[in-house]
Amino acid sequence: MTPPPGIRLEGVGLDFGNAPLFRGLDLLLAAGHMTVLLGASGVGKTSLLRMIGGLAAPDYGRIIANDDLPLAGRVAWMGQQDLLLPWASVIDNVTLGARLRGERPDLARARHLLGCVGLADQAGVLPAALSGGMRQRAALARVLYEDRPVVLMDEPFSALDSVTRARMQDLAGRMLAERTVVLITHDPLEACRLADTMLLMAGNPATLAHLDVPGGTAPRPVDAPAVLSAQASLLRRMMQ
Repeated sequence: MTPPPGIRLEGVGLDFGNAPLFRGLDLLLAAGHMTVLLGASGVGKTSLLRMIGGLAAPDYGRIIANDDLPLAGRVAWMGQQDLLLPWASVIDNVTLGARLRGERPDLARARHLLGCVGLADQAGVLPAALSGGMRQRAALARVLYEDRPVVLMDEPFSALDSVTRARMQDLAGRMLAERTVVLITHDPLEACRLADTMLLMAGNPATLAHLDVPGGTAPRPVDAPAVLSAQASLLRRMMQ
């Protein structure tokens, strides 16, 4: 993997209809860190994430890498839905990007990554044979196969049960370390476990506020006192 860039937002704004959804957002997403973005539904989190990924353009301002190189080709995306092709095997889903680019898939590497996410014995099955948590692990393996220095994640674990979700958080926290990651979540506990930087998007038009992050290295233990205390404080803040 090439060294991950930091990403700068300079005066970024977006209008919804005739009203501003957000304006004048200035932010540095630190290289090699996980930034967690929280906020109410409809505040503009996904729109902002799409702009960072180059899937949409801001109405105002710009988003650039701090090495002044294009972000195109350096970003991997993991969404709430796993988006596995139902007619393709798990390993073919993991290597989908390579095949779409006309590259020869590295099957040995794909199998290694499936082993890392606990799916070594599922490489040849179709997605319909997998549980929801297994499908999300396959989607994570696909993101890791792409080996991009920037990873954008839009509520990727929200549909999972609490135990599977905690396990996926552990896995993502370990395997995405040292990449520049932006994760959207509604879950205060998930944010407190995974964040290097934590931001709350709120208001009309929306602004970004920095929040305190618990001590320790992510993924932090789910029952760590500092994590539970930060979760309670964050939940109170979000309910205001």
